[in-house]
Amino acid sequence: MKIIRSKTFTAERAWGALDIANMGGITTRLHWTDQPYKWHVNDGEEVFAVLDGRVEMRYREAGAEHSAVLETGDVFYASVGTEHVAHPLGEARILVIEKAGSV
Repeated sequence: MKIIRSKTFTAERAWGALDIANMGGITTRLHWTDQPYKWHVNDGEEVFAVLDGRVEMRYREAGAEHSAVLETGDVFYASVGTEHVAHPLGEARILVIEKAGSV
């Protein structure tokens, strides 16, 4: 049993994470960041939920780049093969659910 107060979570570096659960090879992690990630494609699907802050999510579909600003409470779903990169607008806390060991 765990209770996690996500609003107070910080990490020593951008994209530092607190491992919450590993359920049959699917991980749930709480990330803190104030810096962009890198363009990447996950090994499977990914659910990306903004718990605190704002994040500009950039993604590519059919060779075209798109962008959406995710507010607190918004969720981004990356299907298999979706190339994407997250750019926080200030500090952000993000819940990420994905295949264990994914980028």
